[in-house]
This record gives sequence, C-alpha cells and structure tokens, in this order.
Amino acid sequence: MARKSDKAPRKAEPGKPSPLVDTRVIYCGDNLAQLKKLPDGCIDLVYIDPPFNSNRNYEVFWGETREKRAFEDRHASTQAYIEFMRPRCVELARVLKKTGSFYYHCDWHASHYVKVMLDQIFGEERFRCEIVWKRTFAHGNVGRNFGNIADSIFFCTASDDYTWNQPYQQLTPEEIVDKYPHKDPNGRRWQSVTLRNPGIRPNLHYAYKASNGVTYQPHPNGWSCNLERMKKYDQEGRLQFPAKANGALRLKMYADESQGERFQNVWIDIPPIGAKAAERLGYPTQKPLALLERIIKASSNANDIVLDAFCGCGTALVAAENLGRQWIGIDISPTACRVMAKRLRDVCHLREDEKLWRAGRGFVVRDLPWTEEQLRKIPPFEFENWAVIALGGIPNKAQVGDHGIDGRIYPISSLPRKSGEAVGELAFMDVWYPIQVKQKDKVGRPDIDSFEAVLTREKRTTGFFLAFDYSSDALTEIDAFFRSSGIMIRALTVKDILEEHIARKLA
Repeated sequence: MARKSDKAPRKAEPGKPSPLVDTRVIYCGDNLAQLKKLPDGCIDLVYIDPPFNSNRNYEVFWGETREKRAFEDRHASTQAYIEFMRPRCVELARVLKKTGSFYYHCDWHASHYVKVMLDQIFGEERFRCEIVWKRTFAHGNVGRNFGNIADSIFFCTASDDYTWNQPYQQLTPEEIVDKYPHKDPNGRRWQSVTLRNPGIRPNLHYAYKASNGVTYQPHPNGWSCNLERMKKYDQEGRLQFPAKANGALRLKMYADESQGERFQNVWIDIPPIGAKAAERLGYPTQKPLALLERIIKASSNANDIVLDAFCGCGTALVAAENLGRQWIGIDISPTACRVMAKRLRDVCHLREDEKLWRAGRGFVVRDLPWTEEQLRKIPPFEFENWAVIALGGIPNKAQVGDHGIDGRIYPISSLPRKSGEAVGELAFMDVWYPIQVKQKDKVGRPDIDSFEAVLTREKRTTGFFLAFDYSSDALTEIDAFFRSSGIMIRALTVKDILEEHIARKLA
C-alpha cells in the first residue's frame, strides 16, 4: 500500500548532508557517467525533463550576459532517442529507493515509446498514471489537426510502498458556493454526502437511534462508519435527518473543514511561463516552479533527496531547495550549469562555496569543462566520446572498425526512410551527419582528405570535424571541397566547445 498522509506536508526544515551521497551538487557532464557513480537505492525522487524528440530550434539568451547560444533537440530519430534514454533510465531506476518515485516529462513526439520503455524498466504494475499538463494556450492555426498544447509526465514508482502526500486543489469562492449549497444557522456552508458504505461491510450493519428519536436502519452495504463514529457525528450536529420516513440518513461535510479537491491527473491550473513572468530566464524549455513544487511535495518529504539528471536551468533544484529537500543536478551544458548556479544564488540565497558546502550549507558545481591541457592527456576513445557528446551527437558503440566515423548527429530536419530495405518500427532515419574527432594539435590536409572520402562514400551533405586546431592547407581544402562538391565540413576546435562558441560557428 502507498504511504499516504491526510495532513499537509510538514514545514520544510534546513536539510542535512546525506550519509550516502553528496547533495547540493551540480555535476556538469554526461549524466550516464555520473549516474553510474551513485550507489543503489540512494534517491527518493527522480524528475527528468530530457530534450524532447521534437522539431524545434531555439535561440537562447542566457540571463544578464545575453549570451546567444543555439539549442536544438537533435534526436529526430525515435530509435536514436530511445536508445539514448534507455541506459539512463535504467540507471535512474537503480539509484531509486524502494519508497522512491520517478517522473518523466515529455511531449507527444515520443511519449508512447517512452511509456513502453518505462514499463520494461520499472514493470507495468509500477506505472501509476500519466499526468497531462496544459503547457501552452490554444493555437490559432494548427492546420488539419487538433492543437498539441499538453505535455505528458509519466509517474512510476520503485515499489508499492512509495512516499505519497496527497495534494489538494483549493476551491474558489464561487466553487465553494456551488459545491456546498447548504447553510447552517451560523452561516457555515455544507454539502450532503452519503453514509452508505461503497462495499459490503457486514460488521457495519447496525440500527442507529439518532438524537431526533428515530431509529435508522443500515444501508444494504452497511454504514460507512462504526457506531462510535456515528454517535460522534450526531453529537456534533453533523447528521442530516431525512424529511421522509423512508429517507436515508446522510452526513454534513463543511466547506471550512475541507482541504479542497484531490488533484487528478489533468493539470490545467499551472500556466506556462509567459514572456513577462518574473521567473523567466530565457531557457527554451523552462518549466514553471509551481509544477515542480507540486511533484516534489507529493512524492517526497523534508530532507529527502531529489535528483534531476537533465536539470537545464535548475527549476527542480530551486523547488527542492525551497521545500527543504536535498538535491542533485546533472546537465551536460556548462552554460546551463552556470545559469542554475546563479539562480540558486539569486533566488535561494545559497552561496557557492566549498567550505560552506562541507559544513552542510551552500552548494558546489563539479566537473565544469576540462582544459585543453587535460583533454590532450586523456585516452583517445575517451576524448572521442567527450567530443561527440559535447557536439550533441551519439558516439559509436564500437571503438574499432568505425570506418572514419566517431559519432553521428541526427538533425531535427530528418524524415523517416520511405523506401528501401525493411528497417523495423523504430528504425533510424536516413538523415544524419558524421562526426570525425582527432586528438591532434593541428589537423592537416591528409586528415581532411580522408574525411571527404567518408562523406562521399556515405552520401552525406554535411560533416563535423573536431580537433585542437587546423593547418592552413586543411582549411583551404575544406573550402575547395565545398566549392567543388557542395558538401560542407564544419571544422570546430576544442576551444569552440570549451568557450561555447559553437552557435556562432554554425550560424
């Protein structure tokens, strides 16, 4: 049975460091690698909002620095998206406590595939519900279709014994009048509810002689409460006596005692972040703070550990901090890590300080991008993996026999293959760009010639090359190859990634 609480969540108290894992830490890097470092069963609540499998381009303006940076959802192939997410969700399920909950935020593009994947990982019986959140307003022109204005949030748990604090929606004054139409002489509003038990309860079959002198027989299923509780209701004047002799005895439920209505799985009361919203940062997929607060309140208690492995601008971290939870954030973007650090300082008034963090206060950011010197020293395959992920691509599974391709980028303009060999339900789409990585101080023309052969062989229109620098004859060859073939090689440097100049390079 789920652990339920009829009371509102207790007031948040200052958190204490976890004995199992470091908390109040933002990790910059690939979340798969970081998740593998966490012990089994150490997290109380996981919320993720990974890049959607959608056709969107974003121009992001980062806070006060106004740094313009391209942001794309590159997983145009559903299989590429699911293959990227599956090992990460497996790790997230592993680190979740038996009493823990998991929320996966996505949109319509791949939600049905995500649901199947989560059923395979958690088990169908651990799926609780699909929350539908109205994320935007009605679209004026949707063509021959209904407007897609909602996101899906899949709610799963690690077991049946999961933390649960029932959230309630407060009624408006108009709703109170509508739902509680009756008034006592003292003005208290109430509604009439049945005292009939919803199921057959033989032990609750008893005749009750009420304070009005009338004896009432039980309903066929029995009363909804025992004799002691019935007497208490009567003494408090909460029984509604029927006007007719054969009428049913009912119970008065008062509006001023109600916590509101239990939230269901369709959420239309949390608006999206508008252009003038105070919490708006300019992050393209920023979610409202109220959305995360509802999830965190419902599925965790004070000082529990909340993990967001795709934390973006840090909304889940801010909500967790405000509610007195411990938290861990992971994001591959150095810019996003800097944005959320600033947000924690400005909004939560936390100090980014190693000494304070060790004392149980403050927070730290770990693993910001390596220096060029460090990257020159790491093993070649590790360097390739770092470079491909930093470019938003998918590394090759095999470390040998890659035929000159270290990774692939699936652009948002990809379309399904419509002819040729059978490729299966989740087959890769046929539009992709090769990535070639060289851990060299200066790439020369022979390296470029080899990559040109790869592009020609694979019939690709664009390729990405990454190294520390390029010789003048290499750059000249790239230009000549484009003029003669129309095939573009994007020559990027490690410095471009470390200093986040990729958007300008690709403009």
